[in-house]
Amino acid sequence: MSSCSEVSMVLVVSLFVTSLMAMTASAGNFYQDFDITFGGERAKILNGGQLLTLNLDKFSGSGFKSKNEYLFGRIDMQIKLVSGNSAGTVTAYYLSSEGPTHDEIDFEFLGNLSGDPYTLHTNVFSQGKGNREQQFQLWFDPTKAFHTYSIVWNSQRIIFLVDNIPIRVFHNLETIGVPFPKSQPMRIYSSLWNADDWATRGGLVKTDWTQAPFTASYRNFKVSTTASTSTNSLTEQSAWQTQGLDAAGRNRIRWVQQKFMVYNYCSDLKRFPQGLPVECRRSRF
Repeated sequence: MSSCSEVSMVLVVSLFVTSLMAMTASAGNFYQDFDITFGGERAKILNGGQLLTLNLDKFSGSGFKSKNEYLFGRIDMQIKLVSGNSAGTVTAYYLSSEGPTHDEIDFEFLGNLSGDPYTLHTNVFSQGKGNREQQFQLWFDPTKAFHTYSIVWNSQRIIFLVDNIPIRVFHNLETIGVPFPKSQPMRIYSSLWNADDWATRGGLVKTDWTQAPFTASYRNFKVSTTASTSTNSLTEQSAWQTQGLDAAGRNRIRWVQQKFMVYNYCSDLKRFPQGLPVECRRSRF
């Protein structure tokens, strides 16, 4: 082989390895990837970093955040929610930047009386403005087993998924004046806290502290971004960058929104008497 050919081969291999390292998916370890933010011993990392639990009692809740910030990516977390009478509690799992013009992508699980369904509250903030709530009641009991809650965030859209079923899409509509999170890196946060002034039936049902401590559990954190390491194929690593909904995905999201959506800001004419937000007039999927 000529020296020119050898140099060319080295360059090709080097570029492939660089690309492989730049677009990756990695399974997380809670010791390595997260810091406890409050609650002291109420937050516990167990099983060699493979399991994390948050607890809430009458004196405090608890929480954690990622050591790293992410600008676009796919985030997956398996969560088992507070069981029994969880009324008044909120388990929050979200991405957020900092400051008064922060961006944020929210999952919040609003506790319930025993036997009533959880409410899954979603929201998107861009440049400090939110007010884009959609709420759902899940089609399973999220306290009996772990389920996967995912956020796909790329430059075109944000997709919320539950067990890989899309429940909501927020499109980049900057061309018609709707701000979209695209320039502020965000950390992953989660917390378990008392919000009985609003969380369950608008605050009518208060937290029953005789049921404390309340516990939420986390495992199998995975992140696919442009800056982590993994042995996954390059196709798997980069899929999130252009991910949208195919025909099957659109059918699934219609099923979820028709049967399980309980609030949509885009349908709340009383809240927006001067007219619905501009993004509400465009295709939802």
